[in-house]
Amino acid sequence: MTPNAIKQRISSGLLSFPVTHFKNDLTLDLDSYGRHIEWLSGFGAGALFAAGGTGEFFSLSREEISRLTRAAKEASGTVPIITGCGYGTEMAKEIAADAEAAGADGLLLLPHYLIGAPQEGLYRHIKAVCQSTGLGVVVYNRANSIVKADTMARLAEDCDNLIGFKDGTGQIDVVREISARLKDRLCYIGGMPTHELYAEAYHGAGVTTYSSAVFNFVPDLAVAFYNAFRANDTKRMEDILTGFFYPFARIRDRQTGYAVSAIKAGARLAGYDPGPVRPPLTDLTEEEQAMLEDLIGRNVQ
Repeated sequence: MTPNAIKQRISSGLLSFPVTHFKNDLTLDLDSYGRHIEWLSGFGAGALFAAGGTGEFFSLSREEISRLTRAAKEASGTVPIITGCGYGTEMAKEIAADAEAAGADGLLLLPHYLIGAPQEGLYRHIKAVCQSTGLGVVVYNRANSIVKADTMARLAEDCDNLIGFKDGTGQIDVVREISARLKDRLCYIGGMPTHELYAEAYHGAGVTTYSSAVFNFVPDLAVAFYNAFRANDTKRMEDILTGFFYPFARIRDRQTGYAVSAIKAGARLAGYDPGPVRPPLTDLTEEEQAMLEDLIGRNVQ
């Protein structure tokens, strides 16, 4: 897909990050992963993200990211696959090249590794990655990589294949300035953990779509909330937030890293066992998994 085509596609519907499936020895389980991707592809997602944050990008090798991309493309049918990309500039360029060769439809550029950086450095890093690939690139503001409006404007001017801006910082003022200045030049994506909790607030900042982690195991419920969000059905959103998302967030917040672990537990309960998380994350306890199972049972018929 051309960068503009993938931009239009990801603007058209709900997005999600499938979890990465591992065997008990923590090697990739591509067969199980493919079955999960195939199932998720039947729920009308605008795109799926292979090897994203919820897909434990931070624990994957360059080769594994490429293998996951290829497996996702084989299983997803007509649903586009956006591949995670990141680390230092040279590594990010290599991952981008691998993803393009594996058939990815676009890239999500996650934060560079470890250190903070000035705006000029972020500009040079993102520009170098964009110029290394023909794929459309979405920049992800999160953690140590916070691109401001002036920098995004420069990048949008200099990089034709920069197609989107995703935010996981909660800095609504930064998000709104970027969307106000760049308007429809970019697609604006919400990327807070369990973004449904923030969707209404972000909508006021010009963010009209988002990535849903719970889509991994309750896709019907995730789509129902997204449809209510797009229809401005406040009552329906409140009902789903109160019945599912607020209790889910309390389980997620019991331990650092559970934003991934709880999603894998949910996928397991949905019949698509993704195996354990890789260190340094830890899995839910049996008690917590039972809590999640009860919550799903009360909200999914």
